[in-house]
Amino acid sequence: MSLRNVAIIAHVDHGKTTLVDQLFRQSGTFRDNQRVEERAMDSNDLEKERGITILAKCTSVEWDDHAGHKTRINIVDTPGHADFGGEVERILSMVDGVILLVDASEGAMPQTKFVTGKALALGLRPIVVVNKVDRPDERIQEVLDEVFDLFVSLDATDEQLDFPVLYASGRNGYANEDPSLREGTLTPLFEKIVEHVPAPSADPDGPFKFLVTLLDRDNFLGRILTGLIFSGSVKTNQQIHALDNDGNVVETGRASKILTFRGLERVPTDEAQAGDIISIAGLTHTTVSNTICDPEVTEPLHAQPIDPPTLSMRFAVNDSPMAGREGTKVTSRMIRDRLFREAESNVAIKVTEAADRDSYEVAGRGELQLGVLIETMRREGFELGISRPRVLFGEDESGKKTEPYETVIIDVDEEYSGTVVEKMAIRKAELTDMRPSGGGKTRITFSAPSRGMIGYHGEFLSDTRGTGIMNRLFEKYGPHKGNIEGRKNGVLISNGSGEANSYALGPLEERGILFVGHGEALYEGMIVGENAKPDDLEVNPMKAKQLTNFRASGGKDDAIRLTPPKKMTLEQAIAYIDDDEMVEVTPKSIRLRKRYLDPHERKRASRAKQAA
Repeated sequence: MSLRNVAIIAHVDHGKTTLVDQLFRQSGTFRDNQRVEERAMDSNDLEKERGITILAKCTSVEWDDHAGHKTRINIVDTPGHADFGGEVERILSMVDGVILLVDASEGAMPQTKFVTGKALALGLRPIVVVNKVDRPDERIQEVLDEVFDLFVSLDATDEQLDFPVLYASGRNGYANEDPSLREGTLTPLFEKIVEHVPAPSADPDGPFKFLVTLLDRDNFLGRILTGLIFSGSVKTNQQIHALDNDGNVVETGRASKILTFRGLERVPTDEAQAGDIISIAGLTHTTVSNTICDPEVTEPLHAQPIDPPTLSMRFAVNDSPMAGREGTKVTSRMIRDRLFREAESNVAIKVTEAADRDSYEVAGRGELQLGVLIETMRREGFELGISRPRVLFGEDESGKKTEPYETVIIDVDEEYSGTVVEKMAIRKAELTDMRPSGGGKTRITFSAPSRGMIGYHGEFLSDTRGTGIMNRLFEKYGPHKGNIEGRKNGVLISNGSGEANSYALGPLEERGILFVGHGEALYEGMIVGENAKPDDLEVNPMKAKQLTNFRASGGKDDAIRLTPPKKMTLEQAIAYIDDDEMVEVTPKSIRLRKRYLDPHERKRASRAKQAA
């Protein structure tokens, strides 16, 4: 049986996980009567809810051509979002070819550019699949031209530019070389993979060498290390050792369990050969980018370098008066163990302990990546206090301060383009390209400091009436842009503890937008709304009406009708807060608060900041 290792790369929501579902079905991986969930590769709850791939995953299908020749195709489903790019870089070292999936209407998008650039730099040859060709707004030829231009801009070789193209509908399960056909099966895609992707170039006769690219945990087997066998073979209980990038021995042990991918499942096997993607259990300290090999091997395999984190947040113990009411994991030790465990398996995240030992600085690729980590932790029962994201500055050769920049590509209706350009200019973004993209829309490209983009997405959706699409991609570290104006409005702060009362909230509606409703529990220092003016304002949202035995002169008391309060999602709350504020995250609630709950402490901190 021959072997092929291939990765599927695409922008968010271009249909790659749906296409893999169809590959499973048409290769016979699923029985005809087997009940299978839609988007079977999205195993994580958050992936199913958001419809995006967060974790890179391996799977395999067996394809039998009509001549009776069998091929096992190991498929790696990669994340499409650049925030999870730490996964992508490592994954690509395991495969020999890539399937690039592009939407027949949207075309090549920024995240496509990010992953494709990594793949082309490694010398991988792409197969381009134009997906969703049955869309009424398809523009197949323009999309193909965009893909070609993208490859040229990424310095693709002549061989890579001579790519095969298939026209597919992942949902309907067909792919063809003729763009006009709207029927068939995925057999042409299987044939292209076997014909176009080379077999693994691993050395079957050399000593055993295996590069760890993914790490996850199993309650029974402990650490499970996934990667590609670059040379030799491995048997169950074989003596092995692990080397770090410098060739130092991390640990010595045995391969207690060898698992291969068969469909969606990991199946134990006694022996695995060079070129196969497998998982090994039995080692306790080995991590991503380490080399597992025969004890006689002393030279590690080269591991792919990873782009640095650009954004950090402070994760602190929840010290609000409501701490411990909703969560089960509230101590700093539990938070510490969970964060370090995350950093161990996710190399794009760095965790450092703060001097006070009650908080941790967590650095990652972007707001989405850190937001997903916080959401996962709150579902596990954690309570946290989260600070405003801040970018990680650097220095150039001359010692000048630098900061991360992003390429921001915005698709927006023409009538809103002026507003978007104006708002981006305030955030120190430079306009690099502006062109019509058809259908009354304009595509605007900016080079913007990451610092200015924090918290802009919600405002952008309001400005474009929800019709704008924004994509962001790490570009470079560039010169520091100076002061960038933050949130213009102040907040309404509760001056005491108790329950919110509609009698008090009614008059407060005139002062701004409320975040809380009648009957909600409040505490001193909690943010209950946004002030219409730039200054913060302390208010009493708990004041009740004084009851007397006199009737109202009008014959009836005026009923108070409140506007429904503005409820923020986790990402919106993180983007909204200022430097002196925090988000209190518990399994059931997301509350905004001042970092210092006591008003006197707030004034002292403000004076100290002004003096500095």
